[in-house]
Amino acid sequence: MVTKPARPILFWTPEILGLLFAVFLSLFALDIFGQGYSFWETVVGLFMHLLPVWAILIALAIAWRWEWLSGILFVGFGAWYLLTSWGQFGWPVYLIIAGPAFLIGILFLIDWRYKKSRVSS
Repeated sequence: MVTKPARPILFWTPEILGLLFAVFLSLFALDIFGQGYSFWETVVGLFMHLLPVWAILIALAIAWRWEWLSGILFVGFGAWYLLTSWGQFGWPVYLIIAGPAFLIGILFLIDWRYKKSRVSS
């Protein structure tokens, strides 16, 4: 059972971690600026590099209404990354990219389960 003071921590932790994860992933888009592209090529490249960040922000927006769906989306993001990039990098890269996605998804599912159990009782 989650104590009453722990409830805000349980609610806000996946949200804050999700925002921090989006900021972290957006840092990888900065490499587009050193490539010598024209203005419009840079804009298109930046947009393409930031697509995963937009997906994360959409999943965070969904979390305000449906925590369970955001939990599934974040676990899906982690699984998608593992499936599409398996064998290209060493295990620390998978841990750094997919690990937070799995953690955030699990935290959203725990929060949803806790809310559901509070309503049932």
